[in-house]
Amino acid sequence: MTGSTRQAPPDDGQRLLVPLYAHPAAHPREWDALLEAAPRLHAVVLNVADGPGRRPDADFRAAAGRLRAAGVPLLGYVDTGYGHRPARAVVADVHRHRRWYGVDGVFLDQVPAHAAPLPRYRRLVTAARVLGARTAVLNPGTHPDPGYASLADLLVTFEGTWEDYRRARVPQWTADHPPARFCHLVYGVPEDAAALVARTAGGRGAGVHCAVPGTGANPWRSAPLTAAGTAGGAR
Repeated sequence: MTGSTRQAPPDDGQRLLVPLYAHPAAHPREWDALLEAAPRLHAVVLNVADGPGRRPDADFRAAAGRLRAAGVPLLGYVDTGYGHRPARAVVADVHRHRRWYGVDGVFLDQVPAHAAPLPRYRRLVTAARVLGARTAVLNPGTHPDPGYASLADLLVTFEGTWEDYRRARVPQWTADHPPARFCHLVYGVPEDAAALVARTAGGRGAGVHCAVPGTGANPWRSAPLTAAGTAGGAR
C-alpha cells in the first residue's frame, strides 16, 4: 500500500482474530486497514454471504489474495446453526471456501455450548481437516463445555458488547489450557479502551482477541481497534 506504515508486532503477546463482515468493494478502507495491521493478525475471517456464497466473488478473491501475500492466515466463515444445520451443508461450505478463496482454515460459527453435540462437532472438524483446513476455530461465543477445547485450535469463549465484557467471568477449567487456545470478540468498544480490552483478554487467559467500535446488527463491518486506535485509521 502506498504511503502506509506497517505496525510493529504487539509486545503484549496479543494477536487479533478479525471477523470483517463487510464487502471489500463497499468498505475498501477497512480491508486496507487489515494490511496495515498484518504483523499482529492471528487470522481474518472471510464471510461472503453468511458463508462462501453461491458462486465465487471476485472482490473477495482479490482481497484474500492481498492478505495472503501479506502473510495473513484466512479462515472461511461457516454457520453451523447451533448443531441443527445439516452436516452435508456445513462441509460443502468448507469445501467452497477452500476451493474458491484458498482459506487456511475454518471459522465454525453458532456452535452450541452444551456437551451433547460434541461428537457431531468432532466429525465436522475432522471433515474440515480432511478437506485441507489446517486451523479450526469454534465460536460458541461463551464458555462451553470443556470438551470443545479439545476439538478446536482456537475457541471463542466470548462474543458480545464491551459493557458485557467488563462484567464477564472466566471458569477455572480454562487455566488448564494455554492462552493461545482462547479468543474474545468484543464490539461497541470506545477507541480509548482498545488497550484495556487487550489487557483484559490477557488477564483472563485469552491470547487472541478483537475489539471493534461497531454496534448494531453487524458490528463486525468495522476495522479492529488497536492500542494506537482503529487499525490503519479506517472506520
